[in-house]
Amino acid sequence: MNNLQDTYNRIHNYLRISLTDSCNFRCLYCMPEENMQCLSQKDLMHPQEIFTIAKTFVDYNFNKIRLTGGEPLVRHDFSEIVQCLAQLPVKLTLTTNGVLIHKYVDLFKNVGIKSINISIDSLNESTFKSITKRNALSQVWKNIHLLVKENFHVKLNVVAMRGINEHEITDFVNLTCSLPLQVRFIEFMPFSGNRWEKNRVLTTTEMLHNIEKHFSIVKLQDSIHNTAKTYQVLGSKGTFAFITTMSQPFCSGCNRMRITADGKMKNCLFGKEEFDILGELRAGRNIKPVIENCVYKKHKKMGKQFQNFKNLNPDHLENRSMIKIGG
Repeated sequence: MNNLQDTYNRIHNYLRISLTDSCNFRCLYCMPEENMQCLSQKDLMHPQEIFTIAKTFVDYNFNKIRLTGGEPLVRHDFSEIVQCLAQLPVKLTLTTNGVLIHKYVDLFKNVGIKSINISIDSLNESTFKSITKRNALSQVWKNIHLLVKENFHVKLNVVAMRGINEHEITDFVNLTCSLPLQVRFIEFMPFSGNRWEKNRVLTTTEMLHNIEKHFSIVKLQDSIHNTAKTYQVLGSKGTFAFITTMSQPFCSGCNRMRITADGKMKNCLFGKEEFDILGELRAGRNIKPVIENCVYKKHKKMGKQFQNFKNLNPDHLENRSMIKIGG
């Protein structure tokens, strides 16, 4: 089977699968303020459907799958899904809020998962609670240490927001001096209902300028497909990086495709177009034409929704909320 290549000559080999739009946190940048209705069980992809879809992507030489949510660990059949996907010749990873990690460490080791991303936007208990609406920082932090102890490659995802956690940037970088973590600062992105404002975007340039006041740092080499620009404090055990989606988009090297929890394929995080893979699968039809059409229609940049975040009106975006897309 040929590689999946779009009209801009980008080859895709990385699939992100959302397992659920349910979460045990209520992070302000992810979920709309209004009461959100989660998908019913019948509308979610079932384990065998997830496996069939993923296997089809492997036919196109996809070699990495990341499980996301919502919070993927809240699915009652999470273990079954992981054990199925572990049969495929891919690097299997996941993104989680970390609060339930201790229940699944043995599973991860048994199926060969070696890298885990944990979303954590504050090291301060009160700030953490104001962002997530949950008093769970201590449990998340315990589980981060557990993963480090068990020799997992741990990345911490930090959504940087002006007026909320900007004063903690250097605290997060300081973690990398003594722990083998990669801390990744993510520029605040606009999605339906998340109250995005351009003046709340803390850019990479601003964060880097602040960090350089406190640490001696060096730039590390990034691959063409890396979304993160990576640095290291001299002599440290870990690294830190910036996901520069808003200030320095990296669309030219994009190799990602996404499947939402209800089985819709998205070719861009910001794209409004969706392609119904699950509907075709349940109708007994071949899903490969849907996949190929989705890739063919991928836009050059930012889902063709905006070019410069400084001129962006979020009310004009057509998209789901972050939790409905998948992290």
